Amino acid sequence: MKLPKELYNGVIIFIGIALYFVLMEVLKLSDQVYLRLFNILFIYYGVNKTLKSNVAEGKTNFAENAISALITGLTGVLLSIAGLVAYIYSKGGDEYIQTLSDTLLFVGEPSVMTYNISLLIEGIVSVVIVTFSSMLFWKKKYPSD
Repeated sequence: MKLPKELYNGVIIFIGIALYFVLMEVLKLSDQVYLRLFNILFIYYGVNKTLKSNVAEGKTNFAENAISALITGLTGVLLSIAGLVAYIYSKGGDEYIQTLSDTLLFVGEPSVMTYNISLLIEGIVSVVIVTFSSMLFWKKKYPSD
């Protein structure tokens, strides 16, 4: 059984983000907020890979490709958030969140779910931005009206 490319590339995004954050944790760099910004590169990679595959298969409908790219990115983000929830609970739950929330802009003491919902919203926004910017890059591959 062959997985749809959107799911496959979403899993690649998840694996890339997970390995990146584990590496940051091992190197004791997880408190460096600016390094967290590089996770968008994994989203760009997965979305671009999906769009490249669609063009190679002759799929040139702009809207269908945009939806395909969104599904890819959202799959990666949802899997990453689910993995983060599991990781946080394995490290102690709300007690561990307090060490993470010091590096982000939270008022008070966020719970595990508050923390992850805010990261989910941030991830969804980044997927939309990546999808639209990638679609602008790939638009020359689509026939114009």
